[in-house]
Amino acid sequence: MRTYRELFRAPEFTPLFLTSTCQVAGQTVSGLALGTLIYAATGSPLLSSLAMFGPSLAQLIGATTLLSAADRLRPRAAMTALPLAFALGTAVQAVPGLPVAASFSVLLVLGLLASLGGGVRYGLLNEILAKDGYLLGRSVLNMSNGVMQICGYALGGVLVAVLSPRGTLLAGAALFLTGAVVARLGLGQRPPRATGRPSVAQTWRTNSLLWSSPSRRVVYLGLWVPNGLVVGCESLFVPYAPREAGLLFACGALGMLAGDTAMGRFVPPHWRKLLAVPMLVLLASPYLLFALRPSLPPAAVLVMVASVGFGASLLLQERLMELTPEELSGHALGLHASGMLAMQGVGAALAGAVAEQTSPATAMAVMAVLSLSVTAGLAPGLRPGRRPDLGAGERRGRLLRSARRRGPSGRPESPPTAPSPVPARSPRGQRRRRR
Repeated sequence: MRTYRELFRAPEFTPLFLTSTCQVAGQTVSGLALGTLIYAATGSPLLSSLAMFGPSLAQLIGATTLLSAADRLRPRAAMTALPLAFALGTAVQAVPGLPVAASFSVLLVLGLLASLGGGVRYGLLNEILAKDGYLLGRSVLNMSNGVMQICGYALGGVLVAVLSPRGTLLAGAALFLTGAVVARLGLGQRPPRATGRPSVAQTWRTNSLLWSSPSRRVVYLGLWVPNGLVVGCESLFVPYAPREAGLLFACGALGMLAGDTAMGRFVPPHWRKLLAVPMLVLLASPYLLFALRPSLPPAAVLVMVASVGFGASLLLQERLMELTPEELSGHALGLHASGMLAMQGVGAALAGAVAEQTSPATAMAVMAVLSLSVTAGLAPGLRPGRRPDLGAGERRGRLLRSARRRGPSGRPESPPTAPSPVPARSPRGQRRRRR
């Protein structure tokens, strides 16, 4: 599957695409509105950053408690119920006079629920598309995210100015509601991908299995940490340029769209294995120049160039799928999504704390230095051609399967063969007649 036409002809991909698009648009519009509302009420860069990206921190809790449900829920039901919950929570945050503490309480609940969203959505994508179509499908969803963020931040900026932040929150709730309707009417009924009840114990067991492989560990860290630290830079756009933050967010989304389009559609497979580390370097380097406090036009260009580096996430996801058993793909992708968003929340909190003591521009440069340092440490483990390592659980599984194929002596059993038939001797009379 190499063309967009083939991709959209795949059954159920279009409604999944539209549902994901509505959710990203709702998150973008409502996040900008809530960040603006909290900053106006408190004047705190830290609280403004946490209002926009803090719910991601709650995903760390969800990833360690709820994630086993990602493969054990019916996909259509989950894809419908989650946007409905987001619509309700966003509408509650628009209530006039709602205390800041209450707004953050709602964000915590929504963040916990969102920890299931990535596993359900991307596990369903892996189920809908053939194995060779996953990268292109994920690339298109990432491109959609970029477009929706460009449009969402632009629309959100206009709505905040015209309607007020609370009116913009209600518009975000309407987008979530639309996504729920599309999921309910467009997706087919599918059974859960795994059996059994979701539980905290099962979540821990599968997380431990995924984390036990050194190769997967390095890939997970590459997906989570450099990305999260750079998102900390983005979380300071509102304090850096309160009136033009929407433009900076839109430029960032445009750069991300360009990076995902190039990586998913035009870069050949053998090059994709070489570009993960250079793309992570590109992701952070332009933010070093924010130490010079650039004006809005050069700042927008720097943000757009840096965001091209978000294409590294797509390359590392492809590597993750190569290292993960197919039956764990939904959980593995959910762990990636939850861990990535959780680290984005950590990055936002750290960047906000540094900005409180220095300035938003200085904090952006500090976060860029940290991201580049982590990338340098992970680079040896992300180099192409490294032999994948099996985790302890996978080694035990292989030994058990091998033991079942061995006999009591410990030697491999040969498959039973039918006894060779003994040819019957012909009567002498028959032999004489043949002569």
